[in-house]
Amino acid sequence: MNSPWVLRAGLLGGLALSCAVPHYGWVNKYQQMILMYVGINVILAASLNLVNGYMGEFSLGSAGFMAVGAYTASVATVKLLPAAAVPWGFPLAVLAGGAAAALVGLVVAVPSFKTRGDYLALVTLAFLMIVKSLIENLDVIGGPRGFLGMKRLTTLPWVYAWTVLTLLVIRNFVYSRFGRAVLAVREDEIAAGLMGVDTRRAKFLAFTLSAFFSGVAGGLFAHLLQFISPRVFDIIKSTDVLIMVYLGGIASIAGSVVGATLYTVLLEALRPSAVAWAFGWLPAALFEPLNEHVIQHLNVWRMVIMPLLLVLVMLYHPRGIMGLREWRRLVPRRDRRALAGREGATPAPPAGE
Repeated sequence: MNSPWVLRAGLLGGLALSCAVPHYGWVNKYQQMILMYVGINVILAASLNLVNGYMGEFSLGSAGFMAVGAYTASVATVKLLPAAAVPWGFPLAVLAGGAAAALVGLVVAVPSFKTRGDYLALVTLAFLMIVKSLIENLDVIGGPRGFLGMKRLTTLPWVYAWTVLTLLVIRNFVYSRFGRAVLAVREDEIAAGLMGVDTRRAKFLAFTLSAFFSGVAGGLFAHLLQFISPRVFDIIKSTDVLIMVYLGGIASIAGSVVGATLYTVLLEALRPSAVAWAFGWLPAALFEPLNEHVIQHLNVWRMVIMPLLLVLVMLYHPRGIMGLREWRRLVPRRDRRALAGREGATPAPPAGE
């Protein structure tokens, strides 16, 4: 069977499954929420991987762009759209959140890419602090108390559709001529410039696209949680996304999926209630001491265990689990053929034979 049709059938099957799961109640509400968190984190990890993995720069501004998208989409559905139009206008509100984040990303990119090296990390960190401070001082969006009033509009089908769209757009960008320019920037920006690559334009495009999808993730996140505050979008949130990217693997769309899924699921699996349920089969003489001295303290230690896991992965797989590698189906057919051609080519004989 033709592989594109298999891929399309798989994507449509996934959409049908995402509609059927909440409709028939195949998993409970809590598990559905975990699935939606996984999708949102995949969007965040893939968008940051575009800058940190494919472009080779280091950005700490994911939470800032996410905040811009979350507040823009929330203001659109709570204060701008008529109540009757909110369910139908939700996709437009999420798009508006992404567009606002992309515009802010472009503003950040202009001064950032006048320099080279690690300055982007400092600029994006400063940007994150400015965004958080602005939100805290704007009473019209709740200030430090936070913003609420959003309806629960983020559903499993919507998260699935945005996740697939994000991965497809980033995949097509990476394998386009703009994406190859971004890869050239990562390998050697000076050499790429000498070969005629417009390195600044490539960096602008990648950074703005990354900011757009971070804003989209913010809009989905706000309408899933139904409450946002400046504390949600601090440096810890940016660090979470960094862990997902480097755990899954740099410069890999598959790595973004693996990293975000592992990080989200493991954090939930380390909750005391989940661990207590998993070890509930033990005799009471063993379970009670274990529960009292270890399991009930996991809420403190689980935020330590995950960074330690990242350190171990970095020691044994410095590029992450899928670093610089990709699932075959995510590679366009023409690139697979070119790669197969190079692998199957007969090596040229040494000179003189």
